[in-house]
Order: sequence, then structure tokens, then C-alpha cells
Amino acid sequence: MFGPPGSGKGTYASRLSEELTIPHISTGELVREEIKNQTETGREIESYSKSGKLVPDEVIGKLLESRISQTDCARGFILDGFPRTVAQAEVLERISKPDVVVNLDVPDDVIIERLSTRQTCGTCGAIYNERFLKPKAAWICDRCCGQLRKRDDDQPSVINERLKIYGIQTRPLLDYYHKKGIVRNLVNKETSVPPEKIVKEILRILKAEQSIM
Repeated sequence: MFGPPGSGKGTYASRLSEELTIPHISTGELVREEIKNQTETGREIESYSKSGKLVPDEVIGKLLESRISQTDCARGFILDGFPRTVAQAEVLERISKPDVVVNLDVPDDVIIERLSTRQTCGTCGAIYNERFLKPKAAWICDRCCGQLRKRDDDQPSVINERLKIYGIQTRPLLDYYHKKGIVRNLVNKETSVPPEKIVKEILRILKAEQSIM
């Protein structure tokens, strides 16, 4: 899943995971789990973070390689949050070459509207929106009953900065994958489109790929 912050990568990937019965793998969640469990890799990642250094791509690559070697990934998996740079894409190529890149093409003004009203579960990471994807009970996660919160970086000024960084660091990946002929674009200019509608569109795209479905 590819797209700017707030394009819906995590939301759609989790729903696609259920539809396709393959794992949704978020490298961010993998990292948090390793740190929480204080594994050797987790402690290594934590040491980089505490010293203000970026975690080397190869470290994240090893973590990802370990995860996709598990039996539940035998039929495939959905990647969310990795790669974010061409260097990371080259690491991924050595581990497992992607079959298709679903590019979520969403305008900046829609992104800002979505993120500024986003709510995130502090326990399981599920994502809601106070305008068009509300939980059943206010500020309570439907999935695990955890407390919902607004992220500090979901402020318009911070979102604009994140979008600038995305444009500089991550958008060049599209050229990298376009050259491989595996990018499939999905344009969404609506703020409040139901997630189920987008998931159906993504499934339609995937069904056209003989290697996926």
C-alpha cells in the first residue's frame, strides 16, 4: 500500500487483510512490538531512537524478513509503511519482490481534513474519524475497547510539513515502481468516502492481477 500520510493505507490494508485472508504487516507495529518485548532487535532499535539516529534500513529489513518467513505469509501479505525510500525498496527487493503497488492518490486538502479529525486507538492502533468513521462509543475503540486519542502530529501545520517530507523522500518511489510496471493508481478526491467503497475498488484492481487473485 502506497500513498501520503492520511491516504488510508492502514485502514484499507486491515480490511483487505480480512477479505483476502492474508496478513497486514505494518513495520511500525513490528518495531513497537519488538521494543515492547525488549528483544535483541527491539533494544537495538530503541538505542538508535534514544540517540536521535535513524534506524538503519537493514535492521528493519531483518525484522520484516523474520515476519514474512512465518507460515501465515505463505499465500502473501500486505505491506504498510515500508518501503518509504528507494534505498528501503532495494532492501525489500532482496527479501521479497512486490507483485503490485496500490498507489492511493489523494489531494493534500483532503489529507489535511482527514488527519485533523482522526482518532487512533492507543492500544491496538485502529483508526477512526470524528466526522465520517466514528466509533460506536465516543473515544472507545470498537475492536479492543481501548482509549482513542488524537495524535500530536495530526495538526494542520504539522501535517503540511509531513506532506512536504513525503514529497521529497517517498514520492520518488513511484518512479522506481513505475519502471517495474507494478503501480496501480486509485484516485480518491472525496473526504468522507466509506472505506468499504475504496476496498472494493482495490479488490477490483487486484483481481485484474493474475498473480494476486
